[in-house]
Amino acid sequence: MKPDRLRSPRFRMPALSSQRYFRILALLVLAPLAPSLHAQGFDLVITNGHIIDGTGSPWYSGDIGIRAGKITTIGNLAGAPRSRTIDAQGKVVAPGFIDMLGQSELTILVDPRLPSKIYQGITTEVTGEGSSVAPLNDAIIGWDKASYEHYQINPDWRTLRQYFARLEKQGIGINLASYIGATQVRRMVLGDVDKQPTPGELEAMKELVRQAMLDGAVGVSTSLEYPPAPYAKTEELIALAKAASPFGGIYATHMRNESDQVLPAIDEALRIGREAQIPVEIWHIKVAGKKNWGHMGEVVKSIDRARAQGMDITADTYAYTAWFNDLAAFVPPWAHDGGNAKLIERLRDPAMRARIRKEMLQPAADWDNEWDEITGPESVLIGVVQNPKLLPLEGKTLAEVAKIWNKDPMDALFDLLIEDQAFTDVAVFGMSEPDVVLALEQPWVSVDNDSSGTSPEGILGQEHPHPRAYGTFPRVLRKYVREEHKLSLEDAIRKFSALPAARMRFTDRGVLKAGMWADVVIFDPATIRDLATFDHPNQFSEGMEYVLVNGVAVIDQGKMTGAKPGKVLRGAGYRSQSTP
Repeated sequence: MKPDRLRSPRFRMPALSSQRYFRILALLVLAPLAPSLHAQGFDLVITNGHIIDGTGSPWYSGDIGIRAGKITTIGNLAGAPRSRTIDAQGKVVAPGFIDMLGQSELTILVDPRLPSKIYQGITTEVTGEGSSVAPLNDAIIGWDKASYEHYQINPDWRTLRQYFARLEKQGIGINLASYIGATQVRRMVLGDVDKQPTPGELEAMKELVRQAMLDGAVGVSTSLEYPPAPYAKTEELIALAKAASPFGGIYATHMRNESDQVLPAIDEALRIGREAQIPVEIWHIKVAGKKNWGHMGEVVKSIDRARAQGMDITADTYAYTAWFNDLAAFVPPWAHDGGNAKLIERLRDPAMRARIRKEMLQPAADWDNEWDEITGPESVLIGVVQNPKLLPLEGKTLAEVAKIWNKDPMDALFDLLIEDQAFTDVAVFGMSEPDVVLALEQPWVSVDNDSSGTSPEGILGQEHPHPRAYGTFPRVLRKYVREEHKLSLEDAIRKFSALPAARMRFTDRGVLKAGMWADVVIFDPATIRDLATFDHPNQFSEGMEYVLVNGVAVIDQGKMTGAKPGKVLRGAGYRSQSTP
């Protein structure tokens, strides 16, 4: 009996993996349709660039076709009709950069183009650090009157939904997402006083979090160094995080301590994440204070250990050795009880002032004592003031202010707070470069600006910000990629795009591929650089040839267009008002 020829090895079809099978099927189905895919043409085609797609993979060549704000095709589009072509010969084409903590919720109302951001290649910002822009009530507006007057803003919203609607009505230059701040909901219910919530008050706070998540918040955040936030116990924070968790939220934190007690602070963040069953993001991870320099390795080990145990925890950094915060943060939390008016009242009282001085001169385990973390008043640089009489002090150190006023440096600090209604922002030099680099190198660390969008012009141009406001992302590319080789270009781009997009659940951004929104940057990696310095911070970075936000150029041939194509990015829990 002859063998069955169809069963003979000679005639057996080769085995196909499922992946290969579907590739072949896709080719068979889509190949006849290929001409029609391009028949509509493109609004824009980017050609000849080195595509670094954000995933960390090596660059590849290809054309990128953009239509209706989205990437529709990557491939050979030589014959495809288009309205415009950008020749990126010799340039990198990458996803737009995502700023993991941007602080622009008010300044975006002053200059919605956010020039300092787009010249860095930032196309998306996440904001809302503890004291988020909403919810608001009349009491908070009164307490924060100096801030609104400083920026000449009418706070006509009360909820995050209403704030987002205002942004969409005016137009914005980049995409923006926001957390709901634990400090904000505490102020809504308890005010600025040092007290613990009753069960009913805590339930009201949780309801505010839930409502904000429905409004589109991406999670709940804390900023535990700045009163009244330190008054909150861990259990309160767990309750608020639990309220955000079912909506797909994230718990993001400026931890309770970033210096002597940084490891216990990480433990607190991990506990909140575990008990609330919510991912954790540590903002601007650092080890502050000279006596703590060199301890970043312990921080990294702590987080690596937690990740190995299954904890979803990541972090971000701005990669400078100076932070930027309220000058009032130097004062112990108890002195802030009741808000800024009470703080100033205590600073005017000789007995209270003496007590504050005494506590600032001693190491502290129960609060983040910044005075104990610096080498002296020369480490404090005056940045932003609201009192016009104090404008000449911007850009001077506290040591210089003390000399001008002929006062002891600590008295100069106290009197500056009094004269400026506790509004003053300062840069504080208190970190070591090796610690900063070690944090940046970790695969789970992305990048943040931790500064509001600004401009050399108008109201914003009167300020003296931290140079990170203008330079963070280009500085990483210049210093840590091109000059010091601490990161590869591909990994830096990953930290700017795919890594933060994955953390924030921005599933349609952060990577260059078909179907994604066309947030795209084009730059020369050999020339891109930051220009902002601590002495002269109001300088745009150089080297961004093109920056596209949702397919529209906000930087075109190196110049700002004034376009405002940004979108409000709402969290997974968002429900439109028509949704039952």
